[in-house]
Amino acid sequence: MSETPIRTVFFISDGTGITAETLGHSLLAQFPDARFRQVRVPFVDDLDKALDCARQIRETAAMDGVRPIVFSTLVNPDPLSGLREVDALFVDLFEQFINPLEAELGQRSTHTVGRFHGIAESSDYKARIEAINFAMAHDDGVSSDGELADADVILVGVSRSGKTPTSLYLAVQFGVKAANYPLIPEDFERNKLPGELHRHRSKLFGLTIAPERLSQIRQERRPNSRYASIENCRFEIDAAQKLMRRENIQWLDSTSKSIEEISATILQAVRLNRPAY
Repeated sequence: MSETPIRTVFFISDGTGITAETLGHSLLAQFPDARFRQVRVPFVDDLDKALDCARQIRETAAMDGVRPIVFSTLVNPDPLSGLREVDALFVDLFEQFINPLEAELGQRSTHTVGRFHGIAESSDYKARIEAINFAMAHDDGVSSDGELADADVILVGVSRSGKTPTSLYLAVQFGVKAANYPLIPEDFERNKLPGELHRHRSKLFGLTIAPERLSQIRQERRPNSRYASIENCRFEIDAAQKLMRRENIQWLDSTSKSIEEISATILQAVRLNRPAY
């Protein structure tokens, strides 16, 4: 039985390409048995760039022996005209959504080129930058009680359970000020949270992870150490879960969940309704 051929997928945009890539990924994820090579082509904002992109698509088709797939969020008609003639499955994401919205709303869209044009001056963007700085400054328990008062959410869990990447994703994607605090052996010996966390109980959310996965992650950082041993990982995870149950802290297992799923669950649990940027 022949192996499934790799299909090259182009994400073409007159801006950063994030919208095309995000929507395209969501659609491609529905085909787990297919194999894709992905190419992002941002800032295609004139005809010359579009024609160069069309040449790249034709060369790829000749090399692969199968036509590429193109996800486009171009809104300017000139670059679009330079791409329409290529032999590819062309998915115009704006055309798919803008036309029905125009009909429903009874008005024309602005067809503005560049989703992020002028965003650096917006209050949302500034809030997001502040949240990123906050997450970096309040990583791994580096917070005073007064500073924690400014947090939207405080993630707790054992070391390497996913707190830092989740904090940064919440900041980048939603502008959420997330601090994170590691649960350490001293906390387990006391069998209670550190004093500063008690005062912010409503903001706490716990992350846990399978001991085997935790050991694997820690081995990459400190090979053959007690810190990374499976016995120690099992002890810490068990102690952390008991502590979170005792303190009535909501928590989830991050082992098989994406950072997007973890973040969405946290936002829902702590009742933070923030738009994605």
